[in-house]
Amino acid sequence: MQPDKPRLPDALSGKGGEAKRTTIILERSERDFVEALIKAGKEPGIKPLVSKMLDIYRSLNIEDWHFPGEYYCGISRIAIINVELINIFTQYVSKEKFYEIGSRMGDALKVSVQSTLGVDSSNQENWDAIFKRLKVQGLGDLYLKDRFLLLKTPVINECEIWRGLLEGLLDVELEIKNAQVPLVFEVKKPKSALE
Repeated sequence: MQPDKPRLPDALSGKGGEAKRTTIILERSERDFVEALIKAGKEPGIKPLVSKMLDIYRSLNIEDWHFPGEYYCGISRIAIINVELINIFTQYVSKEKFYEIGSRMGDALKVSVQSTLGVDSSNQENWDAIFKRLKVQGLGDLYLKDRFLLLKTPVINECEIWRGLLEGLLDVELEIKNAQVPLVFEVKKPKSALE
């Protein structure tokens, strides 16, 4: 039996040795695009842009990319979708269903996180890695401050959906402290303590 191969080369895993100089040949249109980003102040330079792209690649564990627009992060297919489309969905769902929808989303995210990151989402020590994954996926910026979860720039603005999602994902009981963006939740106790 062959030993398991690492999923990413050492260079992409951040375990590489000394830095080496690399030349990338870009098409003229690609180079013009990069230069326009730098000129507009959106990117400080080519090296930081490439580093950011590699960090996103690493963070998402992109293993299977079907261009254009279809890629998988472990068992989960990731889609790039306009926030406006998501907001249309939430407008046509009764508010009474928001928590249940969020809870089911949290359960699905828990399976995705466990299969791709290999971490237990109920363990608070793993939350930083999980929050980074959610940010890279565009769901929002999550921070834990003492016993409070702060959610900036959420892709969905409905607080009850987020309460259900986070309770399902993190196996905790949350109390809403601020229902307007930035959303704030107090972590009351692990759900296992309730049973």
